[in-house]
Order: sequence, then structure tokens, then C-alpha cells
Amino acid sequence: MLTFKSGLAATLLLLSPLAVAQDLNAQLTAFFAERLAGFSDEVAVTVRTPPNLLPGCEQPSFSVSGSAKLWGNVSVQARCPNEKRFLQVMVQATGNYVVAAQSIARGSVLQPGSVTLKRGRLDQLPPRTMLEINQAQDAVSLRDLVPGQAVQLSMLRQAWRIKAGQRVMVIANGDGFSVNGEGKALNNAAVAQNARVRMASGQVVSGVVGSDGNILINL
Repeated sequence: MLTFKSGLAATLLLLSPLAVAQDLNAQLTAFFAERLAGFSDEVAVTVRTPPNLLPGCEQPSFSVSGSAKLWGNVSVQARCPNEKRFLQVMVQATGNYVVAAQSIARGSVLQPGSVTLKRGRLDQLPPRTMLEINQAQDAVSLRDLVPGQAVQLSMLRQAWRIKAGQRVMVIANGDGFSVNGEGKALNNAAVAQNARVRMASGQVVSGVVGSDGNILINL
């Protein structure tokens, strides 16, 4: 009987770290699933930190750096009342991403049928792969793309709303007043980007390009 009890105790000791790791996996999966809502509907997390370095409390609070990616290899801070640990985890996330629906030549303006959504593992995609199809609307391809190729943000630029040398209207808004005047754009710019304009007086001003092509300055 003593031998049986000793064996059972040893088995429980061996299973305990495994049970803790599995529970931690479940907690982290819920943590990342909440943060990836809208991008991924299928998330799985595997803890890669050795069992002896896991947090000691049952319900640690988790956080990640604001600039950190949320899938692939991720470093997570786990806080307990009396300690703080950093965990290395692998996050698998499945969701939709943007791919070329047809061959796209460099310099082409993307049309509604140029791209489509594909479902797959987001953690296996190239960096900065586009996840929202509206980001490609009216964008210009900076390289040749083949059908099925994942579209990265660096492969596109927004279409120029104004071009250098173009005559533009500058509208300056202040507290209770608004003035406007015409000038010449000194650089290409898309909507919401900054543009520099030389006014008729020779003064150079800078403002944000509006959707109507006017340059907006808030004073």
C-alpha cells in the first residue's frame, strides 16, 4: 500500500506542472482571442517558457507591449500579486487577409476586382500583410503581383489626390474665422497626407489634403 501511495504521489507531482501549463495555455488563448477579435476567429496559444519559470499564482494578469505583434512568437508579461514574469509564447491565429485576385502590373490603380480575401494562418504571413480589403481601394501597386499573392502594405501606396505643380485651394480655419487662397502644390500627396503649397505671395505653407483636394490648415 505504501508503495502504491508513493507511486501515486510521484505521478501527481509529474502531472502538476503539465496541468498548470495547460491551464495557462487556456488563459492566454482567451487573452489573445479577445485582442484579435475582428481579425481572427480561431486562436491557439502554446507556452514555450520552461515550467519552473511560470508564474506562481493561478490567475495572473497578462499584458503585451503596445507596439508588439499579436501572433507568432510573442513575449507576454504575466503579473501575480508578488511577482512579474515574462513568458515566451507561440500564438497561432487564423483569419482573412488580402490577396491579389488577378495579375496586377506595377503602377496600376487597384480596382474592386483586383484583390480578394483569403482565409489562412495569419502568423505564417509576411510582415504587414493587409487584413482589410478597403485598405486597397484606389491604391497604386508599387510592384507586379501574381494571383493569390498576399498583399503587403509596403507593396501599395494611396493614389495621389494632388500632384506637384497642381493649382490647389488652401483653406485656413481658426477660432471663429476661415480664409482661403490659391497656391501651387510642391509635392505629391494622398488624402490625409501633408502637402506643401507656395502661395501667390511666395510664402510656403503646409496642410493636410482633404478628400476634395483642398489643403486644410488649422490655426
